[in-house]
Amino acid sequence: MSEGIDVGSPDEIEEGTARVVEPEESGFGEPIAVFHAESGCFYALDDTCTHEEASLAEGWIEGETVECPLHSSSFSLRSGKVLCLPATRDARTHKVEVAGGRVLLYPGVDADEAVRVGE
Repeated sequence: MSEGIDVGSPDEIEEGTARVVEPEESGFGEPIAVFHAESGCFYALDDTCTHEEASLAEGWIEGETVECPLHSSSFSLRSGKVLCLPATRDARTHKVEVAGGRVLLYPGVDADEAVRVGE
């Protein structure tokens, strides 16, 4: 696996929020949202809701889910699975890890598990 993209220290992305990594920075064709869940885990999904053009990073994070701010579809941060209509397509996941005190994003690499701060 190639080196990850440094998206900041774990403290720079507050729990319950997300940071968007734009295609110019990631080299990936879509914006990617890196979420810091209330559980302390980090996850990454394509930022655009699969139902309509809305930023999931601007949605509401509860537990390990994110609710789209436009039509309230919700997605699992862990798997990208749709949990609530009107979306019917899952969101793509991306691998995230915390290493050396930095949050690293691997665009286009499917997430296999969450990474807690300090692991």
